[in-house]
Formats: sequence, C-alpha cells, structure tokens
Amino acid sequence: MKKKQEIISFKADSTLKSALTGIPNRSEFIRDAILSALDNACPLCHGTGILSPSQKEHMTKFLTSHTLEKCQDCQEVIFRCRK
Repeated sequence: MKKKQEIISFKADSTLKSALTGIPNRSEFIRDAILSALDNACPLCHGTGILSPSQKEHMTKFLTSHTLEKCQDCQEVIFRCRK
C-alpha cells in the first residue's frame, strides 16, 4: 500500500524561484535536497548552528578530553580523543 502524500508549500524569493526554473522535476529535487540536509544536520544542534546553554556546558566538558583537528585525509574539522 502506497503512503498518503501531503502537500507542503513554502515561500521562495525571486532568486530561488529563478534557480529552480528549468529543473525537470522540481518536487523530487526539493524532496531530495531536504532529505540530504536533514541527513547531514548536526546531531547536537539539529542544524540550527546554535547550542543551548546546557549543550554548551556539555560541549565544554567534552572538549576537555577531545580536540578539534583538521583531518589529514579530507581536510574537514573533526573531533579527536586525547590519549
């Protein structure tokens, strides 16, 4: 049985509207972009980029035994346990 789909709409400025013009299946493109963004959201802040005071306190404690370093392979910033 196929899941019932719902329509979700959002406002887009003229720049975004123009960027989406010509994409063959905009709905599929937008769904894929949203799912990708959700899959890559920070598990701590859930993609907001802002920690609550309690989260900040926990992160500060976490960083006493971990460091932020650049990965030599991919050049991204990663957590590393201090040994």
